[in-house]
Amino acid sequence: MAEALSVIPASVLRNLPDKLYEKRKNAALEVEGIVKQLAAAGDHEKISAVITLLTTDYTYSPQANHRKGGLIGLAAATVGLSSEAAQHLEQIVPPVLNSFSDQDSRVRYDACEALYNIAKVVRGDFIIFFNQIFDALCKLSADSDANVQSAAHLLDRLVKDIVTESDQFSIEEFIPLLRERMNVLNPYVRQFLVGWITVLDSVPDIDMLGFLPDFLDGLFNMLSDSSHEIRQQADSALLEFLQEIKNSPSVDYGRMAEILVQRAGSPDEFTRLTAITWINEFVKLGGVQLVPYYADVLGAILPCISDKEEKIRVVARETNEEIRAINADPAEGFDVGAILAIAKRQLSSEWEATRIEALRWISTLLNRHRSEVLCFLNDLFDTLLKALSDPSDEVVLLVLEIHACIAKDPKLFRQLVVFLVHNFRVDNSLLQKRGALIIRRLCVLLDAEKVYRELSTILEGESDLDFASIMVQTYQHAGAVIQLLGEEDINVKFLVQLDKLICLLETPIFAYLRLQLLEPDRHIWLLKALYGLLMLLPQQSSAFKMLQNRLNTVPFFNSEQFRRASSGIAYSQSLHHRSSGSQIEDGDINQDGNFNSQNGINFTSRLHQFEDMQRQHRMHAKTQTQSSNNSTTL
Repeated sequence: MAEALSVIPASVLRNLPDKLYEKRKNAALEVEGIVKQLAAAGDHEKISAVITLLTTDYTYSPQANHRKGGLIGLAAATVGLSSEAAQHLEQIVPPVLNSFSDQDSRVRYDACEALYNIAKVVRGDFIIFFNQIFDALCKLSADSDANVQSAAHLLDRLVKDIVTESDQFSIEEFIPLLRERMNVLNPYVRQFLVGWITVLDSVPDIDMLGFLPDFLDGLFNMLSDSSHEIRQQADSALLEFLQEIKNSPSVDYGRMAEILVQRAGSPDEFTRLTAITWINEFVKLGGVQLVPYYADVLGAILPCISDKEEKIRVVARETNEEIRAINADPAEGFDVGAILAIAKRQLSSEWEATRIEALRWISTLLNRHRSEVLCFLNDLFDTLLKALSDPSDEVVLLVLEIHACIAKDPKLFRQLVVFLVHNFRVDNSLLQKRGALIIRRLCVLLDAEKVYRELSTILEGESDLDFASIMVQTYQHAGAVIQLLGEEDINVKFLVQLDKLICLLETPIFAYLRLQLLEPDRHIWLLKALYGLLMLLPQQSSAFKMLQNRLNTVPFFNSEQFRRASSGIAYSQSLHHRSSGSQIEDGDINQDGNFNSQNGINFTSRLHQFEDMQRQHRMHAKTQTQSSNNSTTL
């Protein structure tokens, strides 16, 4: 300290903390000259003593004017040192940086001015303090004093120039500092950060793209900023990075994909669109590297397919098809279970388009990776059954196609029909609204006979007779069944069902059945069944007239043929037909007048079963009537 006092005149020490700027400036000029002389003489001990004096007695003084004098003095000393300033920076820079957080705004302003002058002298040598300087500038960019902000901006521009021309800058040490501040909401800080990202990315020797995952989420966060300027700056930076990704041979798609998936669900429309656009490009560019992330990507894409914004919907659909077109293998990291979990979750979406695409993914996986999908069937089956109650017909039809694909396996077919019957039993609305559609579609997809046989087998043991009566369908021995129906009471409910059946027979899907009537000799029992229905209907009903008109178009078929078909003679006649290449339909009878077993069906046994079931229904109806009467009496 004594050494410093011996070289600095008392007038200089007195004027350095003066309240007038001009006096402080003149004193600083004298300090500059003194240090320059000492540097020329190589007396660095005295130079160090001068810097210590300026630091201890001035920059750390409790008096604001002293602190101002100390700052201008340190800057002057650096200018005096010139090319030899680097060896004293460890003494000079820390007290200046400390002054950036001073409570007096004028001191903060002087600190910016001092560091600006120091930086102009030492240039790249002060890079060792870059992180501390960056941290200080980040805070000053949002300073409450406009003059301090302006001074900080000037210093910031100089520091950027120095960094871009320096070969000592460490991006690895800087990135953690940047990442910590990327989610700050202050608009001034955000502008400061985007500015630095853009500048550093423009430097050829600095690989900002390699560290993009560290600050990508922060950039996306800025896309929803209330300031249009910040949104625009962030968008420009992102566009530049996306272009670099397209031209780069090596990119870490995985880490960024995780960020994009989260941002694709942002409430901000512009953020969603940008995220989905990036995902689209990643799917095209990422190749095998992105395969393990397909489940997460799909989880982001499917909701966007139903987005209210058309641009987002278009990009989402395109991306979805891009992923579907890639036939990835589980060996490459393609997680079938994860994809199924995503599709299953999206089946509960409120949007029809999303539910449809989720089902298409399940169908695609079934076709490509059937064995893997069936491993997850227990988790999936119940959800698919619930989807049969979906308000959308298109969804229901897709669900049925998936069920049919699963049911190609005999064991799974049985399980499907059992589950269906169970769901029909517990959910009457499903049976009423979708029952006919479900059964018809399964018949088309899985073979009608197979479906009806399985249903009949399951319904044999059905204890709920009301449910069974709704579910039961006609079998091939319809003629005999109709004869038995004639023994029952013909009520309104029964006639309504007959009316529906006649109308159904006139629909396009039963055209093949109507065409069989052109060969009455081959389809005797079909004709007899239809005439039996005609006999059960009231003559004045529209169903009677509809069926009568249809039967009037049948080629001539005399009563003798009916009689023979119903007698034992028909059996020998049927043998004659078969030997000559003709064929009687499935309702063949033997010489005892009983139905033969054909296609695995014992028709005689089934008729007895039908009669027994009718008796149960009569007892059930009688019990219900008695119960109703007892309730009325009470």
